[in-house]
Parts: sequence; C-alpha cells; structure tokens
Amino acid sequence: MAGVALAAACAAQAQSGRAPLPVAEDGTVEVPAMSAPVSEFLSPEARAYVVEHLLAVAKLDPSAPPSPVPPLIAPYIPRMKARYHTHREDAVIAGVKAYVYTPAGGIAAKNRKRVLINLHGGGFRECFPGCAELESIPIAALMRIKVVSLDYRQGPEYRFPAASEDVAAVYRQLLKTYRPEDIGIYGCSAGGILTGMSLAWFQKQGLPRPGAAGIFCAGGTLASAGFGGDATYTALPLGEARMPPPPAPPGAKALAPPLGYLTGADPTDPLVAPASSPAVLAKFPPTLIITGTRGFEYSSAIYTHEALVKAGVDAELHVWEGLFHGFYYNPDVPESRDAFDVMVRFFDRHLGK
Repeated sequence: MAGVALAAACAAQAQSGRAPLPVAEDGTVEVPAMSAPVSEFLSPEARAYVVEHLLAVAKLDPSAPPSPVPPLIAPYIPRMKARYHTHREDAVIAGVKAYVYTPAGGIAAKNRKRVLINLHGGGFRECFPGCAELESIPIAALMRIKVVSLDYRQGPEYRFPAASEDVAAVYRQLLKTYRPEDIGIYGCSAGGILTGMSLAWFQKQGLPRPGAAGIFCAGGTLASAGFGGDATYTALPLGEARMPPPPAPPGAKALAPPLGYLTGADPTDPLVAPASSPAVLAKFPPTLIITGTRGFEYSSAIYTHEALVKAGVDAELHVWEGLFHGFYYNPDVPESRDAFDVMVRFFDRHLGK
C-alpha cells in the first residue's frame, strides 16, 4: 500500500508540472534554483533566530583574521552569562592553558568526583574563549559540575596532531585525581571533531577510555571539502546561505587548506577521522551526537552514529529540525535549552559507570 501511495504521489506531482529532475549516469541530480522557507516546526524564537543567523552570515567578511570571540557569536555570551551563573578560573594543566568553570551555587555532591573536558569550536583556528564560554557555562551551571575548557593548539601555527597531544596531556593529569569513568569529554564543531580524534589518540597512547563523550555539531568523518555526504549540498546552503564547494577531484584524499590545522592530513586516518575504523569506534565510550537538519555536519553525524551502533557502542543521536551548525550557542531559543538538557542527562546517566 505504501508503494502504491508513493507512486500516486509522484504521478500527482508530474501532473502538476513538477517534472522529474535530470539525473546523470553517476547518479548526480541537477537541482534548479528554488526557495526554501524557514521550517514551520521551529518555535517562534528559533524561527527568528534562523533568520537572524542567515542575515548575519551574509555580512561576514571571509578575509577577517581569526578572533578569540568571532562577531557572529559575540552577542550570545552576555546572554549566556546572564541566564547561567558560573565562576571561571584561569589554569595551566600539563602545560596547556585552560579555563575552569564551576557553578555559582557549588558543585553537586554527586559530581564532586566527576569532571567534564570541553574542547571548543572554531575551525581549529579561533574562538577561545568565545566558544569555550558558550559551550561550558550552561553545562557547568545546569549539571552543577566542573568543566575544564582547553585552549588547545590550533592552526595555522600548529598542525595535527598537536591538539590531540594537548588533550591527552590534560587527560593524563586529570587521571591522577579522577577515575577514567568519572571523566567526560565533549565539544562542538572543531571541538566535536577533536573529541573523536582524542578518543582515537587515547587508544594509541594506551590511555583508559573516559566515561562518556559528546560529539556535537560534528561527526567522525572528514572529506576534502568539509564533513562530506549529502549535507554538503543540502544542509550547507540552507543553514549558511552559501553554495557548496566544488566536488573534490577523483581520488583526492588530502584535506583542503581552509582547515589549516589539518592541511595534508589523510581523511581516512582513524586518528583524523575515527569513523573510518570500526575497530577504533568499538572502543569508544557511550557517545552522544547532536546536530541539526541545516547543519553542514548533518550527514557525518548520522553516518558516525550508524557506525558507532554497528560497532556495538552505546550511542545516541539527537537531531533538531530546521536548525544550523552550532545552533545551541544562543541560550534564548527553547531548542537550545532542550539540547542542554539532553547533554546534562546523558553525562549524568553515564559518568561513573
């Protein structure tokens, strides 16, 4: 019956003038220009947020130098601090600069022996402390736990695996105070990629796996132009109002210069893209993946979740309809607060087990 209904729907579309799109021999679909409105499933606040984001992206200067607090996210930091109250201390852990966030009301009794490591976003080139603030403050406040956000080495000055080495050094130091099962690690965008990279690096270094991980606004894959998959051609234009990059040449493996930190890295190396290795994924801790249907990482997030489940890992995938890369940086949007709740419940459920 479902097949009959689908055929009828296709026939109705053809009769209404919606002819099938041209399809090349290799399966490439030629999609003409079209208009894509904001999703009707979003809250009113989120609908306004998507419009605000798209208009702001159009005004960005692509030649602007890296910034500790990129203009696109700067307005959200005071709003995050006003809603969620934390204390922040400077620290140097195993030679790595860090900010340590604790809830203003004190760490919860059950979390005194737990800690989270945050790996900030920023394309491996910027956004400390801006992204660190937006990713650490709400979780520290809501979960009432200590969050250690690392100023790991980035490009273009540094190259892979410098950041993985920094995370491992801090993790080793924390293991002197905390059991591995009481340590969680998470990040958004580049920080989400680095979370997966770090878990693979821990395996290479013979370090015990942490209690739980969060790969947010990212996945465990990389391609010559971004994360790869359908999202490059669907979610990217809708979420960032930008055309997708040109297809990579046949057989291309090395990553493109825009991610300076990863220039020349092999996207099939499990230390760069752990989803390329079922054996590496099988040793991951319980992992939470968060994305949005307009996030250019959308395909990678889905694929990574599929690969983790296939490898026998306790993995969760949460997808927010109509929202873009790093959407939860704005705390005034109900969907962002829903995402925070998912993160808190996940780490609370898995740490210590």
